[in-house]
Amino acid sequence: MANTIKKFKQFNGQHCETTATGSLLNQIGIELSEPMLFGLGEGLGFIFWNMKIVDFPFIGGRIKPDVLTQNIAKNLNLELKVDETSSVKKAWENVKNNIDNNIAVGLKLDCYHLDYFTNKIHFAGHYVAMYGYDDNFAYLVDTKQQGGKVKTPLKNLELARNEKGPMSSRNLSYTIKDMKKGYDIKKAIVDAIKNNAKDYLNPPITNIGYKGVLKTSEEIKKWFKNSKDIEGDFKTTAMLMEKAGTGGALFRNLYRDFLKESDDLLQIKQIAKAQKIFSESAILWTKVSSLFNKTGETKNIEYINQASEILVDLSEKEKRAMELLLEI
Repeated sequence: MANTIKKFKQFNGQHCETTATGSLLNQIGIELSEPMLFGLGEGLGFIFWNMKIVDFPFIGGRIKPDVLTQNIAKNLNLELKVDETSSVKKAWENVKNNIDNNIAVGLKLDCYHLDYFTNKIHFAGHYVAMYGYDDNFAYLVDTKQQGGKVKTPLKNLELARNEKGPMSSRNLSYTIKDMKKGYDIKKAIVDAIKNNAKDYLNPPITNIGYKGVLKTSEEIKKWFKNSKDIEGDFKTTAMLMEKAGTGGALFRNLYRDFLKESDDLLQIKQIAKAQKIFSESAILWTKVSSLFNKTGETKNIEYINQASEILVDLSEKEKRAMELLLEI
């Protein structure tokens, strides 16, 4: 017999961390849209990262894992409790105890081991919410693309949580508690927008933020010339960018919609102007991933050259949008 959270309400989202955290927030009566959660999480970012364990670069369109949920909790005056352990037994006890006490749990894991994933690729920065278990399965909430409410064998969950490698954590789980402090949504939005803009405009290294987008415009040409598997590299990257939501239009769409909600509430002209720019940016990111896909199909560098030109434009557009938002 399954032990599940009573009156559990899942969050239907496109992005894993907002979906997991949104599901936890639903249980404490905070129901916000996915774009609003992404924006309050100061989530927009960019990274171009050559990882040693993968033959092709990672292109990411958001801030680093875990920080988005930390920012949401900070901006909404909530208590975020995070548990990490190298012990598989302790990791399961942390989750089981919360479920037994009717508390939904967020989990960070490597989606490679989740049996319901059709694209088998190691990515240890994936998030799910867990709302129940029985003797054989864990009951989870994943993104719409992965099926929403799903289940996976407990052994698979154990392997996914205990995986090592880039972006992995030691069996990380987290819960969110309402401290009954309340929050001012308008102030939270302004603080989140300004923090996000400041971070995006001041990257610590040149492969992050708007500087990273510009750098990527040159790096993809080197990548094409040095690639041992042009078809596999660029087709996989295109799929990850658009469908898995790592570096494609998904995050620009979310931020565009967050700015629209924010403008409806605040009526600030800089937000309206930046929202239009991110609308254009989202379309261009989809073009970039489409050009990557064509590169994989044709092995023709012309498509990479076109993508490079678009990335130069994207860097300037997003820099301008964030400069506007810093003024609010």
